[in-house]
Amino acid sequence: MRRGLSILAATTAFALFAGPGLAAVTIIGGGMAEACSRAAVKGESDARYEEFCDIALETEFLNARDRAGTYVNRGVMRLRRTDYVDAVKDFDMAVKMKPDLGEGYVNRGAAFIGQARYADSIVEINRGLELGVEEPAKAYYNRALAYEGLEDAKSAYFDYQKAVELAPAWTAPAEQLARFTVTTRAQAN
Repeated sequence: MRRGLSILAATTAFALFAGPGLAAVTIIGGGMAEACSRAAVKGESDARYEEFCDIALETEFLNARDRAGTYVNRGVMRLRRTDYVDAVKDFDMAVKMKPDLGEGYVNRGAAFIGQARYADSIVEINRGLELGVEEPAKAYYNRALAYEGLEDAKSAYFDYQKAVELAPAWTAPAEQLARFTVTTRAQAN
């Protein structure tokens, strides 16, 4: 007789309403692109902060990484306001301009979670993780949300665990883990 692992989530809906972890792109060097970056990193969502991004994209000379990062940052602010359609457009622009910018994929995956496109979200987040991101814990957290949307509690559990491991001071993944019950069960050979 083998022992198997059984993982059950208490309620899927709670995790999905908790919201995804969003990964902004840090831009240094002054100007509106940096102001846009600071607003996104700080957690701003008010549309007036988006204006920093708009002005930077319209008037500033930016290298490919900073231009793509500015699209990501504006998309992050839009995503916080649940403007999924415009956020996806920004993430699309970012990955078109800089296909190796993992944050573009991870955040597009977060937008897909908001649109209940869970399988698409996992594909995007996996791509972002492959490319590398500044805050991988947020990617694992988002992927856990997507797995919960697909009713795959076991995969969600392990991704929440990975997020806690990578960012132990971030409380959101630990709060989600508290909803899970892990038991062992006997299995026939």
